Amino acid sequence: MSAWQASQRVPDAAVKELDASFARYRLPLAKIERLASGTRWAEGPVWFTDPSFGILGWYEGAKADPELPTNVYRWDGSLSVVAEGINQPNGLAFSPDESILYIVESRAVPRKILAYDVKGGRTLANRRVLIDAGPAGTPDGFRVDVDGNLWCGWGMGAEALDGVHVFNPDGRLIGRIELPERCANVCFGGVHRNRLFMAATTSLYSLYVNTQGVPYF
Repeated sequence: MSAWQASQRVPDAAVKELDASFARYRLPLAKIERLASGTRWAEGPVWFTDPSFGILGWYEGAKADPELPTNVYRWDGSLSVVAEGINQPNGLAFSPDESILYIVESRAVPRKILAYDVKGGRTLANRRVLIDAGPAGTPDGFRVDVDGNLWCGWGMGAEALDGVHVFNPDGRLIGRIELPERCANVCFGGVHRNRLFMAATTSLYSLYVNTQGVPYF
């Protein structure tokens, strides 16, 4: 990645407006920054779900047999299953009002981002596909901003799609942040939660944006 250079011009051409609605989220003077590099596999900057990837071999963890099915669980002093039949759930987030839970089905072909209605804060209903990534898409970890947009790590499909894809609450792609490598996970941080941190394969990138991530407590 040593050949990659931050843009010398603004606005940064690597921040792509694919729908007019994305314009309000761009900061014309903000550029993608590479904060660190040299990692073997930069995984999540925050904790998302617990699929079995780390125990499938000796590279990311210690090989072992899964002890639980790959369901989505809820813990409130006791453990309960809230979503079953998801092929390796990997990445989840709530809508700003916590009425919808989004889950990446990472071993579906193609990968999908599912949406569920949250009932009474305890159960899920009305499973549906919000985003079908198609043959060239690999959504991974993602976060939601205060307007309900999904900022999704992306990669392992067409090289030109590596980076972050931004979808509105209806599942329409409105913007893209191009990176020189696959982006696994993202989070919002900084004093005002308006700095997007992007954990890519060998590097950590950031971009200031004109929105805030949903605060999770």
